Amino acid sequence: MKSEKVITPANGYLMLLIFLISLFGSIAIIVLTGNLFSIILFIISIFIFKGFIMVQPNNSRVLLLFGKYVGTIKKNGFYWIIPFYSKKKISLRASNFDSERLKVNDKLGNPIMISTILVWRVQNTYKAAFDVDNFENFVRVQTDAAVRKLASMYPYDNFADEGHTEDITLRSSVNEVSEALEKEIDERLSIAGIEVLEARIGYLAYAQEIANAMLKRQQATAIVAARHKIVQGAVSMVEMALEELGKKDIVDLDDERKAAMVSNLMVILCGDKEASPVLNTGTLNQ
Repeated sequence: MKSEKVITPANGYLMLLIFLISLFGSIAIIVLTGNLFSIILFIISIFIFKGFIMVQPNNSRVLLLFGKYVGTIKKNGFYWIIPFYSKKKISLRASNFDSERLKVNDKLGNPIMISTILVWRVQNTYKAAFDVDNFENFVRVQTDAAVRKLASMYPYDNFADEGHTEDITLRSSVNEVSEALEKEIDERLSIAGIEVLEARIGYLAYAQEIANAMLKRQQATAIVAARHKIVQGAVSMVEMALEELGKKDIVDLDDERKAAMVSNLMVILCGDKEASPVLNTGTLNQ
């Protein structure tokens, strides 16, 4: 048998009634008569007692008879099984796994620290019990392997100055990365009968040796982008100013005066500090 078989054993309460009758009956017979039948009845009652089993909600019992798989009890309740069955308890509840922070290289070769949070549960008790040695350790090892593979598939972030314009990055594409991680882990854990409920990045950062340098790089990229926007806005404002002055004939400016005006406006609009105005009380030529 290579698949899970769900079974429902005998009702435990009925067998409990039989156990009590046989137990107290054997004791009564021993006290009253003391014949051999009372001893046999007492042994039978002990045999019955060893077969009681209780299954709590979202738990299961995998049953084996002399090494042969018999079936799995998944329905909670009070049951009685043959005492010769060996029982293995496997929880069906959802479990959380927070992996250790791993040091890996992203797609661009930058060392990063990454960890994942995994929510999983056992779906197939036969695979969890017999297809892998220790399914909980299997979850940990395969999750770490999946995270390492995922980190090597995507860059940490985009750097437009180097021509790296990936659509999906570890830092910004949270949903896409989580879906890819969940799919990768689910494929690895299916051999153990494990169902992946959720997988997402729990921690993500550059490795310590390059963290300061990459932070400065991000800041520089942001500053350049901001300056680019400022220059674009300043050019538009200067163009609008010259156009409005020409339309309303406020002042007649030759090319030299236009160049001076453009220079002054660009300094004012693009400067980090407020400009100090200088009032010219003479003519424009002075």
